Amino acid sequence: MKRLKDKMSTEELARCLGMTRQTINRWIREQHWQTEPMPGVKGGRARLIHITQQVRDFLANTPALLHVDEADVQMNEPAKSYSTNEADVIWQQISDTLQVMTPDEMEKLNVLLRREGICGFMSRLGLAGAQG
Repeated sequence: MKRLKDKMSTEELARCLGMTRQTINRWIREQHWQTEPMPGVKGGRARLIHITQQVRDFLANTPALLHVDEADVQMNEPAKSYSTNEADVIWQQISDTLQVMTPDEMEKLNVLLRREGICGFMSRLGLAGAQG
């Protein structure tokens, strides 16, 4: 278990959550999280994120992070699958992709699936008739 500090770099938070720095940076922009320049790093690109209640609330309501214990703000590391089963790898890739989608992207996928169903979706991916 890792406890969130009051201020964390994007890399620290990404490592703690099992996410990428790019995802954390996207959340900073989209959610307008408060940051400050990291002391001693030139160029101003390295930032410290203020882990405010807004940040904690967002993380607690993020589908990829539903394992957050809001009572003590501790987070479990995501379970990793070490199997080499190809289907497991594909499911993990699909899951990872869904977890980092923006709400707008998720809504568009929802509309597509409702409109065309899984067969239409598979056809758009060029996988029609490849069901097994």
